[in-house]
Amino acid sequence: MAGSPLSALDVAFLCLESETSPMHMGAVVTFTARGPVDPAAVTALLAERAARLPKLRQRARAELFPPGSASWAEDPKFVAAEHIHHVTLSSLYEPDPLAAYASRWIAEPLDTSRPLWDLTLVTGLPDGNFALLLKLHHALTDGEGAYAVAAGLLDGVKLPDPTPSRPIPAPRSTLDTVKDTLGTVWGQANEAAGIASSVVRATRPTLSPVSAPASAERRLGFVRLPLSELRQVRKAHGGTTNDVVLAVLSGALREWLVNRGHRADGRTLRALIPVSVRGRAGGQVGGNKLSGYLCDLPIGEDDPAERLRVVRRAMTRNKAAGPSRGAGALPLLAGRVPPLLHRLGTRAAGQAAPLLFDLVITTVPVPPARLSIDGAPLSEMYPFVPLAPRHAVGIAVATYRDSVHIGLQANGAAVPDVGSLRDAVVKSMDRLLDAS
Repeated sequence: MAGSPLSALDVAFLCLESETSPMHMGAVVTFTARGPVDPAAVTALLAERAARLPKLRQRARAELFPPGSASWAEDPKFVAAEHIHHVTLSSLYEPDPLAAYASRWIAEPLDTSRPLWDLTLVTGLPDGNFALLLKLHHALTDGEGAYAVAAGLLDGVKLPDPTPSRPIPAPRSTLDTVKDTLGTVWGQANEAAGIASSVVRATRPTLSPVSAPASAERRLGFVRLPLSELRQVRKAHGGTTNDVVLAVLSGALREWLVNRGHRADGRTLRALIPVSVRGRAGGQVGGNKLSGYLCDLPIGEDDPAERLRVVRRAMTRNKAAGPSRGAGALPLLAGRVPPLLHRLGTRAAGQAAPLLFDLVITTVPVPPARLSIDGAPLSEMYPFVPLAPRHAVGIAVATYRDSVHIGLQANGAAVPDVGSLRDAVVKSMDRLLDAS
């Protein structure tokens, strides 16, 4: 059965896919076991729930018209259990076996001829706990939509109606309909032209100090920060929790670059910060509904409080301009490009990503309700964003209950030890807290 068409942005994420730039999002989620874990029972439960989720039963199918387009179609050979795996880890060979295994796991691309997801149950963790490792291709959905998909695997999570009822509009004349259509097309064309002009102006002539060679290797790092500490900083200096997180990451990237032999003083690193426009797009669960902001992280500033002030000013300007303007709205521009052009040129254009931004920092929204699987409460949730071509690191953030969970994904050839960046995040948080 045919499903909905992929948007031009969804197609773009498929076109960016390669062996060295797999375009799936990931999550490493740990659970506190309340007794011995039965892997067969848990995987069977996951398979049963996955089979009920329409998005997980569909694969992307190329269409003849419009040229280069694609749509979602039911996979006639779909078996949920074939996407779900189980491994048991041992602490005999790795100091952090979960991070080591997850680094190898996330480096493996998804098979784009099948439904674009993969789930692994990991047992053998300390105290009998276990983890779920989930991959979802970015063509399938964005970070906010990913939670809506993944939540269907958890205990008792009620998802919002993806098609809320709306009042039926009054009949309109053909002339009014044509006028509205032309107005929409003209408005979108002007918006796209403005974004394209901003992208050209924002492109920098030199490569990023954190650019990286193409590599299929990945390294993952997990950082957990107390939410109470970020709120303490926010209370002292103002801004949002997200501003505080960006300031913490700015300090961490400063120290990390210095430790790698780079000059930090007087420099910035430009982050692309994805912004959901899902509410503006009607609230659908599937597909990508994204824009973005560009934020120059003040890594050249040694004072942690001043770093936060600079980040606050930059993000205030971004929000005042809105998500439909500026070079950060590149995802909106990609959504205006015909799918055929993505098929022809997106992969080559992706190689120029370091000329526009140095890394992606994204936030995945997670409701505060207590979550569990098979009765085992969720304890930690680390999201991971795909690495853009030639980028050394990407960062994803999720706040759950009383903690902020930061997932670090690094190019293994450029960053053989992500532990130094992980430690720098903790140190940067401590410095900012001391300044508060």
